[in-house]
Amino acid sequence: MARDILAKTGILARFLGNRSGNFGIMTALILPVALATAGVAMDLTKLVQTKSELQGAADSAALAAASALSGKGIADEEAIALAKAFLSAQMANLSITAGTPSDKLEAVKKSLLDSALVTIKRTTSGANAKTYDVTVNAHYDMPLNAFTQLIGFKTVGLNAKSASQSSTESKNALSMFLVLDRSGSMAEDTATINAAQPTETYDCSSWYERKTCTRANYVTKIDALKVAVADLTTQLDKVDPDKIYVRTAAVSYNINMQTPTTLDWGTAKTLAYVNKLTATDGTDSSDAMQTAYDKLIAATENTAHKNKNGQTSPGKFIVFMTDGDNNYTSADTDTKKTCDTAKANKVEIYTVALMAPSKGQKLLAYCATDTQHYYDAADAAELVAAFKEIGEKAASAMTRLTN
Repeated sequence: MARDILAKTGILARFLGNRSGNFGIMTALILPVALATAGVAMDLTKLVQTKSELQGAADSAALAAASALSGKGIADEEAIALAKAFLSAQMANLSITAGTPSDKLEAVKKSLLDSALVTIKRTTSGANAKTYDVTVNAHYDMPLNAFTQLIGFKTVGLNAKSASQSSTESKNALSMFLVLDRSGSMAEDTATINAAQPTETYDCSSWYERKTCTRANYVTKIDALKVAVADLTTQLDKVDPDKIYVRTAAVSYNINMQTPTTLDWGTAKTLAYVNKLTATDGTDSSDAMQTAYDKLIAATENTAHKNKNGQTSPGKFIVFMTDGDNNYTSADTDTKKTCDTAKANKVEIYTVALMAPSKGQKLLAYCATDTQHYYDAADAAELVAAFKEIGEKAASAMTRLTN
């Protein structure tokens, strides 16, 4: 009866034919899917970036632990802790934690520390040499954005694995030539006070009174250089105590090049030469750099290594230092030419500017193999630190990623 009434009045026909609500229904069904799809696209980009960062952090952690085991002789437990801390710190500095609140950042770091698996294998080769194989397995749960979470996924697990090997035996032979400034300005004081003798007395008498005064005793540039070279040679001696793999020499310069030492096994002659340097006259680095390069690439140098340690392609290094700039433009031009030729022939050049003016800094920056090989020391402490780091880098040149 009621159906007949509705049919007669056309109400049922109008209800069935009304589609005005379809768009709202379709939007309600499609919008979450569209948002989730957009979220997935964004997360895929982030996933690739984060995976790369995690792999880089794992590589750095493995390399740091391997280097510390061979270079500093730390225990396995210390190396494992170092690798985990390095991994956590590296990831904390990368984009996945940019802008993250401190509490969440600490949670991320703790998660990386807890989930990381570090293994160390020691192998003895020969009487005293040891090889260390370090493997780092890293895991990180990358949080997904709110759109992706609409389809039920809150995080995605990322994994990275890296292995590094180091040895207490310096298997990669090297020859290093120091090119050092001993011009008159090297007699000037640095901003570093001499810790062994922090004050000095001097005659401050006047015409009417004899008087002695006290002032701060600063380390001179030339004395700082001697300490710095001693630190560098110490690093080399640690990895080659038997003087089988490392050959060194030095040449100094002021307005002229002084007589260089000959390349010899170990570091004793080089250090003795540097300890006798005095500071006088002007500056011209061109002949000294050319001499260092010529001596390093001479066929006799490769032959010396071949006869002693069996290696025919030892690493070649120049350490070029100045506190000023050359007195002649031609000296800059000639020095740059030598640097270009040396780098083209795979001679690594480390450069150290000690309180140098801009012209000197530019020359050294140009000659350095890359920005990681250039040091700008503002005082004696930074000079010593730079030379020590150069020594450490050269000494650890044999450390390599194995996977």
